[in-house]
Amino acid sequence: MNPYAKLITSLSLLLGTTITISSNHWMMAWTGLEINTLAIIPLISKSHHPRAIEAAIKYFLVQAAASTLVLFSSTINAWHTGQWDLTQLTHPTSCLLLTTAIAMKLGLVPFHFWFPEVLQGSSLTTALLLSTVMKFPPITILYMSSHSLNPTLLTTMAIASAALGGWMGLNQTQIRKILAFSSISHLGWMSIIIVYDPKLTLLTFYLYSLMTATVFLILNTTKTMKLSTIMISWTKTPMLNATLMLALLSLAGLPPLTGFLPKWLIIHELTKQEMTVAATVIAMLSLLGLFFYLRLAYYSTITLPPNSTNHMKQWHINKLTNTPIAIIASLSMLLLPLSPMILISV
Repeated sequence: MNPYAKLITSLSLLLGTTITISSNHWMMAWTGLEINTLAIIPLISKSHHPRAIEAAIKYFLVQAAASTLVLFSSTINAWHTGQWDLTQLTHPTSCLLLTTAIAMKLGLVPFHFWFPEVLQGSSLTTALLLSTVMKFPPITILYMSSHSLNPTLLTTMAIASAALGGWMGLNQTQIRKILAFSSISHLGWMSIIIVYDPKLTLLTFYLYSLMTATVFLILNTTKTMKLSTIMISWTKTPMLNATLMLALLSLAGLPPLTGFLPKWLIIHELTKQEMTVAATVIAMLSLLGLFFYLRLAYYSTITLPPNSTNHMKQWHINKLTNTPIAIIASLSMLLLPLSPMILISV
């Protein structure tokens, strides 16, 4: 890709995200979402592979439909109340349309079909952007209008997302699709709590982005795309693969690691809101995700590929240590001791 084109798309992504998260007016928020959508499309289709072109077209169509619904929702609200402020969404139809639009943008069930296909057609770095940066503006809009959303609808979509993300991830062999269903499952955790504690949703999103960035950057370094190739990558980078295993277990939410913190706080908050059944169901559904994270961790560090020839194992790779990976990997595993500080601030 041309360096100037890459610079323009990167700056446009930054600009679109900044406009949306800092705006109070619906039209400005919509403009930021549109800039973001148009900026990411060249990054998805840059390989010119038919799969990448298909992914770019699917992404554009879904995001265009979602943006239209956002505009429609805000216009109906302004027509009935005279308010264009993000926090003044009070009309019931507008609230319903906005929830649908943001669910389409994020990939929540039942509007999830595009997300695994788009991620599968993208490169690992673009897939990382789609899983983290591109979800930040819609999450911000949900955060600002959280007090007027329908709790029952969001809870239903959240539990369905956690269930589908877990079930569909079980039989996948492509790592990008597994991480796409993992993203759908985590979005379920974020959306179930947004009405009751919006700050907790943002905390969950930040920690999820941190852990997902670690996994994607490690996979990008080892050039791993599917389960059959993850088994042989440990001979080149044993330390990176051990780190990948811990990052995956953190993403699964195992207790000594960072990923346990948001799930623990969400279950705690749901119990305080007398939603014990929802908390129990979503906690049980996270076991499905744990299964495929464990499978990935098992493939990356424990299994040996079937090999009939004797050859020397390469125990190092001729590269300098990647400092960003080292920093975010440490954060994605060791932030749990900060939980008392977070509990005090929340």
